[in-house]
Amino acid sequence: MSTIASYGEINLPIRVGIVGTGFAAKVRAQTITAESRTQLVAVSGRSADRTAEFAASFNALAVADWQTLLQRPDIDMVIVATINSNHSEIVHAAIAAGKHVIVEYPLALDPQVAAEIIDLAQVKKVLLHVEHIELLGGLHQTMREQLDHLGEVYYARYSTIVTSRPVPEKWTFNRSEFGFPLSAALSRLHRFTDLFGSIESINCNNQYWGGVGDYYKTCLCTAQFRFKNSRTIGEVVYGKGEGLWQNSRKFEVHGENGALIFDGDEGVLIQDGTSTPLDLGARKGLFAKDLELVLDHLIDGKPNYVMPASSLGTLRVADAARISAETRRTVAVDS
Repeated sequence: MSTIASYGEINLPIRVGIVGTGFAAKVRAQTITAESRTQLVAVSGRSADRTAEFAASFNALAVADWQTLLQRPDIDMVIVATINSNHSEIVHAAIAAGKHVIVEYPLALDPQVAAEIIDLAQVKKVLLHVEHIELLGGLHQTMREQLDHLGEVYYARYSTIVTSRPVPEKWTFNRSEFGFPLSAALSRLHRFTDLFGSIESINCNNQYWGGVGDYYKTCLCTAQFRFKNSRTIGEVVYGKGEGLWQNSRKFEVHGENGALIFDGDEGVLIQDGTSTPLDLGARKGLFAKDLELVLDHLIDGKPNYVMPASSLGTLRVADAARISAETRRTVAVDS
C-alpha cells in the first residue's frame, strides 16, 4: 500500500481492465502480466469471439462491453487501446467512475473535449496518462542528446510513408474512426514540440484517394510550421496506403554546425564533411517502459515522462493543421 498526495491511497497490485483487443491492447496485456505491481482482471472489445479468445490467452475475464467493464469494483485502472474516435467517451466515463486511465494517443480528436477530460481527472484526483512512447525510443533520445552539436537549428523534417497492399477495410483507414491524420498519428508532431517547443503557425495539405464512404485506399498529409521561440522551420509528412509504393521513415535536422540524419534504424551526425554513426538502441520494450514509469509516478510520486497538458498542446497543433487543410490557409495555433 502506498499513499501519494495527488492520487490518495494505492493498493497493490493495481487491478487493470483493458478496452480493446488489437495489437496495442495485446502488448499492453503482456506488459501488465509481466509487471509485479499490476494484475490484468478483465478485457472488453467489439467482437465477442475475439474478446473471449484474447481474455482466455491472458487468464482474464471477457466483458461484454466497456460500459460494464468500467462499473466493475475490482478494477482500479483502465487502459484504452481501441478505435481513436471512441477514446474520449471511454476515458471520460472511466474517470467519472473513479478509475485511473492510460490511453493510447490521441486522448480525443477534439482538443476542447481533451481539455475537459484533463480537468475532470484533476477534479476526481485520478491518474490520466496519454501514452507517447515515441519519446522513450532510441531515435528520439539520441536526437535530444545530439541536438546541441548543431547550434542554431534551421530546418527539421520528419517523414513516414507506409505502403499497404491491399488496404484492409478497418478503422485505421476510415476518416471518422481514425480521425484527421496528424491528430490520429499525433506522435509525428509531438516529436517536434518536445524537441523544439511550441508551434506558432501551420500550413497543411491533406488528401485521400479511393475507397467507399469513409474508407479510403491512400492518404497523404503534409504540413510546414514555424516555432514560437526560434527561427526553425519544421515539416512533417505522413502517408499510408496502396498508392504509395515504398516504405520510408526519415527524420532529419539541419543547423548551423551540422545535421542529424535518421533513416530507418540508422543515424548519423554530419559535421564538416564527416559522418559519425549513431547508436539508436533497440525499439522494443517501449510499452513496458511506459508502464514502469507510469507506475513509478502513480505509486511513488516520481515525475512522469509526459503529462497530459503537453499531449493536449500538440493536439491543438494537429487540429490547426486540420483547419488549414480544410481552408487552404496558414492557421495560427491556439495555445
